[in-house]
Formats: sequence, C-alpha cells, structure tokens
Amino acid sequence: MDFDRLHTDIQAMRQRNRALAITVGLLTCGQLVALLVILNLLGAVRTVIVPPAIDRSFWVSRERVSAEYLEQMGSFMAWLVLDVTPASIDWKKNLLLGYVEPDQHVALKTRQELEAARLKRINASTMFSPQQVVVHEDRQVAIVRGRLRTLVNGQQTADDLKSYEVAFAYRGGRMHLKSFQEKLDAQP
Repeated sequence: MDFDRLHTDIQAMRQRNRALAITVGLLTCGQLVALLVILNLLGAVRTVIVPPAIDRSFWVSRERVSAEYLEQMGSFMAWLVLDVTPASIDWKKNLLLGYVEPDQHVALKTRQELEAARLKRINASTMFSPQQVVVHEDRQVAIVRGRLRTLVNGQQTADDLKSYEVAFAYRGGRMHLKSFQEKLDAQP
C-alpha cells in the first residue's frame, strides 16, 4: 500500500467535507433568515380598500363586507349604470367593467354596449335619483330605489319609480359586481 497517496486522499476528502460543511452551514443560515423574514411579513400584510367615496366607516372580512360598504358601492354602481348621457356612457361603461366579476364580464359588456348604441341612436339621457338603499348583508346585495328620469332630445319621456338589485362578491381583496337587475317591486 502506498501510505503517502492514501494520506493525500484522506486530506483531500477532509477538505471537501469541510467545504461541504461550510456550504451546508451557509444554506442553513440562509433558510433561517428567510424564515425570519417570512414570519415578520405575516402580520404586516395589509389590504387597502378604497371605495369611490368614503362617507362612513365600514369593515371587510375574507368573503364579506359590511352593510355600509354595500350601500356605498350599490349607490355607485347605480350611478354608473343609470345616470348616463350619450357622451358619458362609454366612459362609465369602461369604469363599470373594471368592477364586474370575470364570469359576468362578457354578458354585462354586451348589455352596456347595446344600451350605449340605443342611447346614442335616439339621443337619450337617463338620470337616476336614489331615494333609498336597502342592504341584505347576508346575501351581499343592495337594493337601490329611486326615480329614473328619461330624456329624449331634451324632452322628458319618463319619470318612474324604479328598484334595482345590485349583487356583489368580495374575493381577493376586491369588490366584484355579480349582477345588476331591475326589480319589479319599486315601492319603498
């Protein structure tokens, strides 16, 4: 046996083992630092929610929002959909589509484009004056009641009491419009 060669091989293996031990130590330290950073970030993450206008305080949880927030968003959606002129409907339609739930996007976009074409064709404007907002917090629905005035070429053609149901879903820190439908019972 060649003891010098054996001794050299053992020293080389010890150097490799030391290098591997240092590498494992550095990786372990890196893992611990990453774990500490993650633990510090867990409590610090905040979701900031800003409705179109803040009139009063509200709360949000994982999948629900308070009645106050539903009331504000219901009124805002009614303004976007019902208070339009031929000049403003395209802008309001695009703003509304930013709030629509993804699976309802195509249907509502088609509906709003047809309504925009109709209003422009007959030169009509609608003005909605909300009088009451009833909120069903358990279903995440706001019912907006008020007067809908319709003007065609500057002449008033309708002034009716209307009621609209605005359904919402709160997911991923965002409020989504699920549906906007007229209800037949317009009496407050």
